[in-house]
This record gives sequence, C-alpha cells and structure tokens, in this order.
Amino acid sequence: MPTSSLARRSLEQRLGALRHNPNLARPPQGWIKAIREALGMTTSQLAVRLGISQSRASRIQRDEAAEAITLHKLRDVAEALDCTLVYALIPNRPLDEVLLKRAREIAEKALVRVDHTMALENQSLTADRLTAERQRLIESLLAGPPKQLWEKQ
Repeated sequence: MPTSSLARRSLEQRLGALRHNPNLARPPQGWIKAIREALGMTTSQLAVRLGISQSRASRIQRDEAAEAITLHKLRDVAEALDCTLVYALIPNRPLDEVLLKRAREIAEKALVRVDHTMALENQSLTADRLTAERQRLIESLLAGPPKQLWEKQ
C-alpha cells in the first residue's frame, strides 16, 4: 500500500470520530464568550489577562462569533482563559469518498468527449461498454498518484 494511502487512512481514523459531532459545534456567541461566562469572568477581567482594553476584548469576542478572528489572536485568548486551542479541518465525507467522487467526475468528462467524437464518426459505444470504460478509467485514476486528480482537467 503506498505511503500516501496509509497516511490518508491514518488521518481518516483520527477525523472520522470528529465528523458530524454536534458537541464540537461553536456556540452561537462564540467559544470565547461561552467559556469566559462559564468561568464567571467579565470582559474587563479578560482584557486585563490579555493586556488590552475592555473595548478591544469585546471586539475580539464579536470577531470570533463573526468568524473574523485570526488563529494567532484566538491562541492568545485561549491561553488567557487557560485553554488549549484545537484547530482542525474535518472533511464532510471520508477522504476515500472524496477521491472516488473526483475520479468519477474526471472519468465522466473524458467519456463525454470520447463518446461525442465517436458518435460523430457513427461509432458510439454501447451502454455496457460505456459503463465498463467509466469503471476502468476510475480505477486507473485511483491507482495513480492522488495529485493527478486535482490537476486542471
């Protein structure tokens, strides 16, 4: 099994448990405000811990809720709240499914062009032959390096 496939499977195991986990959803007012309030800390007290003004601390809370905060600033606030910042991108589907979908898209585009050209020459493929060729193309694409799936087609 190629290294990239092993790495993908390992990553998928780590991410699979996080996918569609409602407990990970950001609170509507943002994590900063939710944790600050749960700790009984005022915005002014957070500001002191961050070494900034109260109005700036309020702005940071609003920025996080509006998804307009930098990771650097979020890390600073996490430290001030004695928290650990956890950052992750969680694919909506298993990674192998993402690759399969992309391979199908590429195969379909290629077959549409070939089938059209052959039809113009009165040599159209039968439905069974088209299905078999589609599957062969998909398997060929998936057997190659994954980076080829993301080249402009």
